[in-house]
Amino acid sequence: MNRRDFLQSAGALTVSFALPAWAQKLPGALERYPQLDAWLRIAADGRITVYTGKAELGQGIKTAILQVAAEQLAVEMKSIELITADTAQTPNEGYTAGSNSMKDSATAVMHAAAQAREILLGEAARRFGVSAESLTAQAGEVRAPDGRRIGYAALLEGKALSVRAAPQSKLIRTRNVMGKPISRVDIPAKVTGGAAYVQDLRLPDMLHARVVRPPSYGARLKSVAADSAARMPGVLKIVRDGNFLAVVAGREWQAVQALRELRARAAWDEPRKLPQDIYATLAKLRTEDIVIAPAQPAFAGKVFEAAYTRPYQLHGAIGPACAVARYEKDSLTIWSHAQGMYPLRGAIAELLGLPPERVRCVHMEGAGCYGHNGADDVAADAALIARAMPGRPIRVQWMREDEHAWEPYGPAMMTQVRAALDGSGNVGGWDYGVWSNTHSTRPARAGDLVAGQHVEKAFTPSPPRPLPLPDGGGDRNAIPYYKFPAARVTNHFIPEMPLRVSALRGLGAYMNVFSIESFMDELAAAANADPVEFRLRQLEDPRAREVIQLAAERFGWRSYRKQNGRGRGFAFARYKNHAGYCAVAMEVDAQRETGELRVLRVVAAAESGEAVNPDGIRNQIEGGILQSISWTTFEAAMWNDTRITSRDWSSYPILRFSHVPQTLEVQLIDRPGEPFLGTGEAAQGPTAGALANALAHATGVRVRDLPFNRARLKRAFAA
Repeated sequence: MNRRDFLQSAGALTVSFALPAWAQKLPGALERYPQLDAWLRIAADGRITVYTGKAELGQGIKTAILQVAAEQLAVEMKSIELITADTAQTPNEGYTAGSNSMKDSATAVMHAAAQAREILLGEAARRFGVSAESLTAQAGEVRAPDGRRIGYAALLEGKALSVRAAPQSKLIRTRNVMGKPISRVDIPAKVTGGAAYVQDLRLPDMLHARVVRPPSYGARLKSVAADSAARMPGVLKIVRDGNFLAVVAGREWQAVQALRELRARAAWDEPRKLPQDIYATLAKLRTEDIVIAPAQPAFAGKVFEAAYTRPYQLHGAIGPACAVARYEKDSLTIWSHAQGMYPLRGAIAELLGLPPERVRCVHMEGAGCYGHNGADDVAADAALIARAMPGRPIRVQWMREDEHAWEPYGPAMMTQVRAALDGSGNVGGWDYGVWSNTHSTRPARAGDLVAGQHVEKAFTPSPPRPLPLPDGGGDRNAIPYYKFPAARVTNHFIPEMPLRVSALRGLGAYMNVFSIESFMDELAAAANADPVEFRLRQLEDPRAREVIQLAAERFGWRSYRKQNGRGRGFAFARYKNHAGYCAVAMEVDAQRETGELRVLRVVAAAESGEAVNPDGIRNQIEGGILQSISWTTFEAAMWNDTRITSRDWSSYPILRFSHVPQTLEVQLIDRPGEPFLGTGEAAQGPTAGALANALAHATGVRVRDLPFNRARLKRAFAA
């Protein structure tokens, strides 16, 4: 019996609200799951359990949701157990993506907890014969002025909070837990060698498996001589289903050795050819043109144009994708670090021909995430192999070369922008276009999984589609946040995907903000204006202006003096134009002779509504800045006419400690009582823009093609 079945069979404490709650929009994810018992439960022994359909990805959502629940229930954080993303226990909140966990799930938990507290106060008032206003909630009990007290569990008497949420909540506005830099609950195991990730999961009688991936897209397995691998020590089974080939062994190293033997004995037909000039290829492919800002700008006065490019980029998870699956009695349980447990359940149920209710997906953290990487695919691998070995848990981990070659990449993109300056030196007209594939092929169906395409009876992938605004996909942040007199923006969506692509942290926002903010500096130079002042005079949002001014002030923008080889840069964006604000000021050092580029100093200012955990927000801004520096200066997928060639860290370099900024400062603006805005993807675009602008300031050379690696910079400096 799962939790929902239990709640339906148990007694429930029910109350009615005077407000016509059915007619009003509920806050956050309560709109989809309005029953309070979907979000929290107080057991007969007083234990409090809170449920969220969102997953901990390293963004600190566990800690923040615990803070929110503890504040509104008036209990200590340690008295709450938090259950995340489990198809047998938690609400279906889809994917953990788009910096929406605080806006959706934490908001739902906050209001559910506040309303549960008020229900408990009302029940205590009824029992004590006093007004609810005279009572206080504290440390898991309700206290009366005369000294009487009663615990939450005693008030509920084992019943569930089977109550529909109201549109308004009586929120506790004092801050004892929220707004504090509480230490992250997920960190201790990660830094002490504990079982922190799904890669660490070890179940009794568990077996290990490896998958022999095709060497290239579209490759077909012509033959495989499996006998020698099957006879190797520890090997228990060779699993083949069409082009899906795997080996199961008692120990992990035995599985790896057998994998290598199988790989050497497999013969593949590789018919598919990969494009050599990806930008020329993208420019020729059919587009679906979607005008997302329809104004017709006038181009009087000085007119300027520029074009920018971004390559395919990897998630580059430090820990290769991993999953554990157990198949028994025609049911499957999967432990996975994918970002959507319910969508994964649907795709794998279709893959195995099972009813969805026979598949349970349980989220565990993975050692590397932020987007659609190989986590869903390795879960499908584990599911197929577990079905072939029923009754034993099967652990599958990808090899590094397979992770790099088969994960879905962040799409290559191209942008073009044209703008005019009016007589006052401000932007008078703006025309912007972005060319990109889809930014999400997350698995909704079995055909969206690599294994689903490789089995004998292959499944058809879902057709690629653009993601709708206001969040958007390739066009995320393509509409400038600045208040220009007239701006036209077109999303040139490219359905055909030369390489496998999907969601990479921030989706199109990284490239669009890089392009817009680079061009804003080019326009500021043409207008003979300070880059910061140029932005401020075209912004109306006072919160945006405050973030920009704070970053500039803390950096010492006005007093900066340029040195040989060094330069400063600035950039700003409001993520998705409706989420968190971030401004970045940066100093770099560029060496013309070697093409060496180093970020020396970064100052960022951020604002994301109420800050539940300021340290958690700083973590996200700092991490986003470092990841963006890595993308912007190092990262690009490589291939030949048939195969992906960037299959390890030497062929796909990422940021090393030697290139981490010497100083990185994050300033936060907290707005208690304001809605949560989300921060996890706010810094990537502004960081890239600030870096490009600092490079131009340091060298006088404007580089518009990513990444700014040594080879590209040497060519640019020599031109």
